[in-house]
Amino acid sequence: MVAAVASASASSLIGILLTPFIVNVLLDVQGDAGSFWEAVMSITVQLLVPFIGGQIARTWIGQWVEKHAAMLKYVDQSSILLVVYTAFGAAIVEGLWTTVSYVELAGLFVLCCILLAIVLVFSTMLARRAGFNKEDEITIVFCASKKSLATGVPMAKVIFPAAMVGPMLLPLMIFHQLQLMVCAVIAQQYAKRERVVD
Repeated sequence: MVAAVASASASSLIGILLTPFIVNVLLDVQGDAGSFWEAVMSITVQLLVPFIGGQIARTWIGQWVEKHAAMLKYVDQSSILLVVYTAFGAAIVEGLWTTVSYVELAGLFVLCCILLAIVLVFSTMLARRAGFNKEDEITIVFCASKKSLATGVPMAKVIFPAAMVGPMLLPLMIFHQLQLMVCAVIAQQYAKRERVVD
């Protein structure tokens, strides 16, 4: 559990720092934030500062949060749902679904499936080759494929011009939903194996 949280946090932190740099190197785009460093600062304020603030606040509210975890999970899930809804809503308003053909959408879906399969197979093989136990393997497999709209949407809005946000988020929207569905099935398979072993 600790490894999963640490891995997910590390992935988000690395993404916050590397994504603007990679986009700046590979693409000639400029978002609402302006320059590269302004984009980094804006992403830091929106994503990194609240994360650090939450970790600091655990000193005072950690026990209360753990005590009310069952209730607070709905707040967490609702926040993610709102982010996803905002991304899809913005794409519809911008007319994304009328500009992307069914063939292009199908091709993008296939590419996302291939990418997810590569990541899942590679991370599983890597974990087994490295000799990790089953619990660590599960952590590695799930964290390696985790790409979230919760962090992707704010970054895209900062990095890309408003007209490009929808098209840039479309692969992430597809990948994120695929990842959730496929990993739910994989989690069930892991659970079945555990019951058989027990």
